[in-house]
Amino acid sequence: MKIIFTGGGTGGHFYPLIAIAESIHQLVREQHLVAPTLEFISCDPYDQQALFQNDISFTAIPAGKVRRYASFANFTGLFKTLWGATRVFFHLLQEPPDVVFSKGGFASVPTVVAAHWLRIPIVIHESDSKPGRATLLAAKYATHIAVTYESSISYFPQKVRSKIALTGIPIREALAHPLPEGAAQELHLDLSVPTILILGGSTGSKRINETVLGGLTTIVDSVNVIHQTGKNNFAETESTAKVILENSVHKDRYHVFPYLSQESMREAAGAASLVISRAGSTSITEIALWKKPAILIPIPETVSHDQRTNAYSYAHLGAAVVLEEDNLAPHILAAEINRITADPALMAQMSQRGAPFANPNAARLIAEELLRITLSHQTKK
Repeated sequence: MKIIFTGGGTGGHFYPLIAIAESIHQLVREQHLVAPTLEFISCDPYDQQALFQNDISFTAIPAGKVRRYASFANFTGLFKTLWGATRVFFHLLQEPPDVVFSKGGFASVPTVVAAHWLRIPIVIHESDSKPGRATLLAAKYATHIAVTYESSISYFPQKVRSKIALTGIPIREALAHPLPEGAAQELHLDLSVPTILILGGSTGSKRINETVLGGLTTIVDSVNVIHQTGKNNFAETESTAKVILENSVHKDRYHVFPYLSQESMREAAGAASLVISRAGSTSITEIALWKKPAILIPIPETVSHDQRTNAYSYAHLGAAVVLEEDNLAPHILAAEINRITADPALMAQMSQRGAPFANPNAARLIAEELLRITLSHQTKK
């Protein structure tokens, strides 16, 4: 038995695959099944340790990214994708899998096309409220389509909507459960004030970092700060913060990290009273599972087609406020942090209103369907 995963380019495309793999392993143990072989096909492994820990092999293939503006790279990217599809075709022909699961992104296209050529069942998942082009392409070939937002269904062609199921986003088991203790002790947080957790996405956000630094002296007057900057932004952010807070009596309330490991993220989430984050659907789902109020700062639509829509869809529940980059300024961010954290009733209300957004069983639902298809395919051989 064999299951192929494909997708990639961002953590939002990659880590839901890991969550599904975790659930597959759990179901295999519970039901005493023969464990299927798991393989990830993409342009790069993204997180080799996560693949290794979940017994997922990796195969690299080329894929071309099609940009949303006129560029010669779009022409060369098309040929790169076709070459990738050809390579995957012969790779899958050697040992045909029982099912292919695609998380979307340009890196998924060669594998989805090759699987269609070979008539291998394809299951896809769309995280965002507005489906990406790779997902809409794959929908034509898919036997099952999982989505996160009910509003996204209207973007799919009418003829494929009967295949759609509302599942939510698969979240890694550990990250669904924050640790209430750990960060407060390790970081010596000031327990007399709330703590905010600032996340800039899988690679960090220079714009968010700069805005936080601009209002840092005001922010630390009222809260502790756990700030994930992104690896490339860490050194500059850390050194600038030291200068800004040099004469602040609350400089010990600021804690900066390039990256938070899974365990550190659980501890930080457990300590946080408020989360400031980009508006990727995986990030929003994690915040909802943590039951934390949020300030969402979506990537502008000129860069990402989905985050602004994601942010407002979630904010409509009353679980978050949205600050768009065009309106983002240090004093505005600091004022919103103070407004929310100074009102315990508001924070409790926001925390509860976000809970219905997340389905903690999403990974298991998809894993069950992949195993069902796999077992069904095996009985037909």
